[in-house]
Amino acid sequence: MSDNRSSRKTSKVQRVIDEYGLAGLGDRLEAHWLGDDDEQYSLRQLADLFNQEVLRAALTNAGVSTLDGEIENTHRLLTSDDVSSGVRTETENALKRDGIDIERLKQDFVSHQAVHTYLTKYRSVSYQSQADEPAAQLEKGASTIQRLRNRTAAVTETTLDNLRNTDRITLGDFELFVDLRVVCNTCGQSYAVDELLREGGCDCAAETD
Repeated sequence: MSDNRSSRKTSKVQRVIDEYGLAGLGDRLEAHWLGDDDEQYSLRQLADLFNQEVLRAALTNAGVSTLDGEIENTHRLLTSDDVSSGVRTETENALKRDGIDIERLKQDFVSHQAVHTYLTKYRSVSYQSQADEPAAQLEKGASTIQRLRNRTAAVTETTLDNLRNTDRITLGDFELFVDLRVVCNTCGQSYAVDELLREGGCDCAAETD
């Protein structure tokens, strides 16, 4: 019993939830981890989701409005290893100009280990994964690709809108299409990603029967 009280007192995730007024976020984390909404998130995905909500709350509290996809992109610029130090510094400076305490914000971001501790010790969640089942793996892969495609579309649309609205490019009313295709160099067939997953693979499987 004392261990549970200790875990509750030292849960960084719960502290940040309380400080930013993120009521309901703990329930979302639990549901996503257990796959209650038909999509099971990894701990790293949960940490990204959590940190994006912290960023959203910080901007909202500072009176800053955001466009679709902007939170995800700003979080990526702050945390991704693929982002240069110059771009990260530029992003941090922009947030500072918006009134964000960038050092506190980064300190309030959590790791996937912290999310795991929060779920298993603070909320006493028992994790039962079906991720090893082939059908679940295919469904999870399709969901991941769709989510990334939607994010790519949102970030691209936001970037194009910003460039157009600041007169950096000329662009009329537009539609954006994100088309992902896979070409198998062995059998020579081309598939849309959704089709490839739905069919369970390419023609190579039939050729080896």
